[in-house]
Amino acid sequence: MAIPIIITFCSLLLVAYVFNLTASKTKIPSVILLLLLGWGIRKILILLEFELPDFSNLLPVLATMGLVLVVLEGALEVELSKSKIGLVKKSIKGALFPMIILSLLFATLFYHYGQTSFKISLINAIPFCIISSAIAIPCAVNLSTINGEYVTYESSLSDILGVLFFNFMVINNTINIYSFGNFGLQLLIILAVTFVATIGLALLLSKIKHHVKFVPIILIVILIYAVSKIYHLPALIFILIFGLTIGNLGELKRLKWVRKFNSDEIKIEIQKFKELTIEGAFLIRALFFILFGYLLKESEILNTETMIWSISIVGIIYVFRAIQLKLSNLKLVPLLFIAPRGLITILLFLKIEPVNSILLVNKSLIIQVIILTTLIMAFGIMMAPKKSNQEK
Repeated sequence: MAIPIIITFCSLLLVAYVFNLTASKTKIPSVILLLLLGWGIRKILILLEFELPDFSNLLPVLATMGLVLVVLEGALEVELSKSKIGLVKKSIKGALFPMIILSLLFATLFYHYGQTSFKISLINAIPFCIISSAIAIPCAVNLSTINGEYVTYESSLSDILGVLFFNFMVINNTINIYSFGNFGLQLLIILAVTFVATIGLALLLSKIKHHVKFVPIILIVILIYAVSKIYHLPALIFILIFGLTIGNLGELKRLKWVRKFNSDEIKIEIQKFKELTIEGAFLIRALFFILFGYLLKESEILNTETMIWSISIVGIIYVFRAIQLKLSNLKLVPLLFIAPRGLITILLFLKIEPVNSILLVNKSLIIQVIILTTLIMAFGIMMAPKKSNQEK
């Protein structure tokens, strides 16, 4: 039994790798092909009358690990320099303001439709307002350098800010001065943990001479994230700052503790660490979307009761995105279309407790919004001029 499982596992990941390789040529986002692959596997198993294994419990685990690795990957790729300040500011605005406005708007719609509290409506609205870096960043390779950097910054920040916003609303029963004060204290604690952990991990990165050194560091990062989540700390702040610091040690030489590291040697190690993180993120991301596709059902995709809502939500998302890009003096094509919902939307939806759930926000609505935004992104990438032409 073990050999067929190994063959299946390796074959699926190799197919996912082929999808990743051909994405820049076909301009079809690999996530669409991965979802179809997972869905096709389920259909084949049903056709062959195999008993369908239940992998639904693995989805939140893969989503959490994928979130950590994707945000870390994005943070490591971000370049902190004076020339990037304007782009970073636009990315922060693009990630924060549409998310807040859309969350309030969708919450208002859910509130009037479901006759529930506005807070519960807001908790259900937030997952729809977060751009998925797990889908957007791999597709950024098809864009010009400036657009690719914007997509990387914006989607990574959208993940982090969205998760912080969601957790803040879930943890606090009432929103008042005390809840903001408590959040400020949590932020200070995670910043202190981040400072100590970043120095310690950077030291390990530069000092460990053993041939196995990067996997333990990634495991420590995931462990710190998991422990921080237990104590309701904004753990993604740690992932972001750690990735930014490690990826930009050369730009941070003015800091005393940074000057203690041998910059020439550690640059090589950081590059290796980046490569391992990218490959780890690919592995988890591929498994997640194949599994999600495997769990899809036609009745959920073609649910006519939620179709009008999903089309309306997607339409509102892109109207606000067009306004935001215009206000930021950014070109609409192709950035208008690069606003997919995905891994984070699913992860936050799965975290909504039954007491906070509303009938309208169900798996069908989540799936339809994810598929529609991903297809629109594929269309936008196909419309985009060739990268080589833009960068000449």
